[in-house]
Amino acid sequence: MIFSQTTQDVTVSAESHYQESYSKPGEGQFVFSYLIRIENKGSRMVRLLSRAWEVIDAAGNRRLVEGEGVVGQQPEILPGHAHEYTSWVQFETPIGAMQGNYLMVRMDSRGNEEYFQVEVPRFLHESPEVLN
Repeated sequence: MIFSQTTQDVTVSAESHYQESYSKPGEGQFVFSYLIRIENKGSRMVRLLSRAWEVIDAAGNRRLVEGEGVVGQQPEILPGHAHEYTSWVQFETPIGAMQGNYLMVRMDSRGNEEYFQVEVPRFLHESPEVLN
């Protein structure tokens, strides 16, 4: 399932994939990869500066992941274009969720930098064990 949300002409979509070969359910290790697509639907270039993720497992445990860029990049996204990347997350429970935001910048009509946050929709990670 793909989860999407648009904030200030930037659409973020997320899709999770269970990684069976890296997971060890009997040991409480559930690994997921996820694909993120960031699409610039506005009229000016945007640049992703940093991220802040909240990672939540099925037991209600929360952790915050913050840092510059995404997977070592601070991509510039032209109008009408998108940036995609894949990353991964590990849970101790067969179900988890993530949500957060990106700090981005674009030039306003006067050439000044305009900083804004783009919401990353809450998206689910579910191992096949819970779906049967």
